[in-house]
Amino acid sequence: MKPFVLEPGPPGRSLKDRVALVTGSSRGIGAAIASLFAAEGARVVVHGRDAEAVRTVATSIEEVGGIAYGTTCELTRYEQLEAMRQDIESRLGPVEIVVANAGGSTVRPAPLEEISDADWRQSVDANLTATFLTIKAFLPGMKKRGRGTIITMSSAAARRPTERSPLAYAAAKAGIDVLTKELAAQVGASGVRVNCIAPETILTERNQQQIPDDVKEQLRLAHPVPRLGVPDDVAQAALFLASDRSSWISGVTVDVAGGSVLV
Repeated sequence: MKPFVLEPGPPGRSLKDRVALVTGSSRGIGAAIASLFAAEGARVVVHGRDAEAVRTVATSIEEVGGIAYGTTCELTRYEQLEAMRQDIESRLGPVEIVVANAGGSTVRPAPLEEISDADWRQSVDANLTATFLTIKAFLPGMKKRGRGTIITMSSAAARRPTERSPLAYAAAKAGIDVLTKELAAQVGASGVRVNCIAPETILTERNQQQIPDDVKEQLRLAHPVPRLGVPDDVAQAALFLASDRSSWISGVTVDVAGGSVLV
């Protein structure tokens, strides 16, 4: 059997002409991923619920020579996802890379018995259900074409549970971990790779504003690599997993956590 030889593309163009959807990319980690993918040659779909924020990110990409298309969609509504997929394909072509980044914690940490049904469902829907439906919309085309890359987004809250973790959020993100592994086992023979990223606290614009300086210092010292993460830390991990440089990697969770998650 002839050995497989990886031939990476030229520097700065590792995603040349590939269509990449990054959900939840109107700000924060998602915006950093979308911008880096565009810089690497991808035709990027910027997604969010805030149309103005989506336009801002897409415009910033285009101003430096990238290709971006902005769209809005409710990710817990499959019919909206299907309509978005069809729209993207008609404008840019088939989606080869999906980064299911959208999600977040909207419920404060609390003992299980104090979590309302509504808050539980909101956390699960915004994270696990949205990821499931996003993949469900784009996976069939990838399998048919025999090529595709899916990146999901978990969290250190799921990888290293503590009493301070928002329980519903952590459970939903742990579900994404399992979903990633199960899906990787299902679709590898179809030419589709599936991997997950689990960030620790990341200094997005929102966290910069909301986390007090003394708490930032406590968090910094809790990491073996003594600093807090920035959005580009996650974006660089996503780029590696999206590119052919990771062509024999599937079903893994990458902890972007400064060494604070050791499993």
